[in-house]
Amino acid sequence: MKQYSLIFLFLLFSCGNKEDILLPKSNVTIVSDVKDHSPIYIFFRTKGKDTLAAVNRNNSIISTNWILNIDKRLPLRLVIPEVMKLQEKKRSEVAHKNELADNYYSYADSLGKNMAFLPFTKVYYKMEKPMFSFVVFFSKKNDIFVDGFSGSREELKHFLNSSNFKDKMIRFGFDEDMSYGTYIQNEIFIQSLKIENKEEFVY
Repeated sequence: MKQYSLIFLFLLFSCGNKEDILLPKSNVTIVSDVKDHSPIYIFFRTKGKDTLAAVNRNNSIISTNWILNIDKRLPLRLVIPEVMKLQEKKRSEVAHKNELADNYYSYADSLGKNMAFLPFTKVYYKMEKPMFSFVVFFSKKNDIFVDGFSGSREELKHFLNSSNFKDKMIRFGFDEDMSYGTYIQNEIFIQSLKIENKEEFVY
């Protein structure tokens, strides 16, 4: 397997041109090694005053684990639709489908000084506001609201770990203008809650 070294700035080549990907950072490693993988890149680009998410999946193989290297500056409203397209392509594959192949986001563990990976194979995204009464919402400024009431991460963790929520579906919402880098930090926190049933909405 190709080994990753600690780099907060990916220097990559696309169509003969050098491009940068600024990876998200965290201080914890969820997964440290992914074997038999294909890299997929989503670059941050600009055109005039517009921000664009440019996808390069030229080297992806459907039967392998996919590692998505995504620029942390991109807003979720641009990132998640592209992620959804990639997920659908892999989920709908029949001829070369591999049930053991997962999808991961890459990020840099600044404490352990290594590349790390966050699994998201089982995450189903929706680009809409959930029509349910109970939603945990992460704002663009990274504040947390539960049914419209603000709280801390520790309060949310204690709340969701109570017996009343053990087997219930938890719906997480994210501001569509939140940066992908902030989203990854929130996603790492959510995975630490060990919630079995969840949905994610971006709006």
